[in-house]
This record gives sequence, C-alpha cells and structure tokens, in this order.
Amino acid sequence: MGLLSFLTRSTSANLLRLPHGSFTMDREGRIIASTLPQSFPQDRAREIGRTFLSFFRSAQAANLPLLEVVVDYAALRLKARALRAGAIVFLTPQSHGSKARSC
Repeated sequence: MGLLSFLTRSTSANLLRLPHGSFTMDREGRIIASTLPQSFPQDRAREIGRTFLSFFRSAQAANLPLLEVVVDYAALRLKARALRAGAIVFLTPQSHGSKARSC
C-alpha cells in the first residue's frame, strides 16, 4: 500500500491558480478598482493595464476607433475595453474545451 501512496497525495498545493477577475485603471495608469485575488501581484496588473492603455492611446493618435482589445493565450484570455477616463481589463482562464474565436 505504501508504494501507491504517491497517487493519493494532494498536488493542488503546488499548482498555481490562474487569475480570474477584472480591474479598472484611470488614464494615468493607477488601479481604481479590482476584483482580482489578493494573491495576484499588483505590479503585474499595472503592467498589463498600462500596456492596454498604450494600445488605446496609439490608436487614438492614429485616429483609429479602437474600443476593445482581446489577447488569447493558451490558458488565459485578456480583454480590455477603452473607457472615457481609462480602461477596464478582464482576466479569464481559458476552459479546456473552448476554441479561440476568429475575428
């Protein structure tokens, strides 16, 4: 029985949970509100948000009507929407059975 005990050990403590939630940023890149777990690093959220703000600013400077950006990774979907005073960013884990949408 001791030989098979490794099958009953919990490995969930070693697994990292993907973030699920959203946050809102003002135009200066400060996080106003967040539903992300406290374990998600604030620096990482700011970096993600500032990247999306940069996308929206570049599009506005080029007179392109960019209102939403979606980035699909194998395990995570990032979706940002431009707001009048900043942006809102959604982080959603990809389900195993879902397929990426083509635009």
